[in-house]
Amino acid sequence: MGAQEIWNSVGPGLAGAVFGTAWWFWVDAVVCSAITVPFLHYLPGIAASLAALMFNCVKKEELVEYSPFDDGEGCRSRTWLFLAYVISFVSLAGSVGMLIEDALVEGRPSTWTGVAGVLQCTFVLASGLVFWTSRSANEF
Repeated sequence: MGAQEIWNSVGPGLAGAVFGTAWWFWVDAVVCSAITVPFLHYLPGIAASLAALMFNCVKKEELVEYSPFDDGEGCRSRTWLFLAYVISFVSLAGSVGMLIEDALVEGRPSTWTGVAGVLQCTFVLASGLVFWTSRSANEF
């Protein structure tokens, strides 16, 4: 059994564990918060989860061949992947913005809520990348 086969068998479980850890951080921060966490604070984690789902919808073999004049499957896949990465980085930037707001503004959720939001987005996106890299080329 080669390294790629081991990664293909271990990777999805590892991705699920990292994804669960990400949401555990967020649930812990919401439950331990002294005040009600506004729904706006939930959006970066939801967007990161959506982005992870989006870039796992792209097949690896669609990205192998590239022609700059291709208007077919490869171009659509690259555009979809680009959009997924834009959403993922915006969600990460949003969570960092929430962290700064929580740390500086009085009457907002605790700084731990902001830190948990950043950890959640980072771990969700990492789990999506782990799952995408551990999929074999003939899946989906």
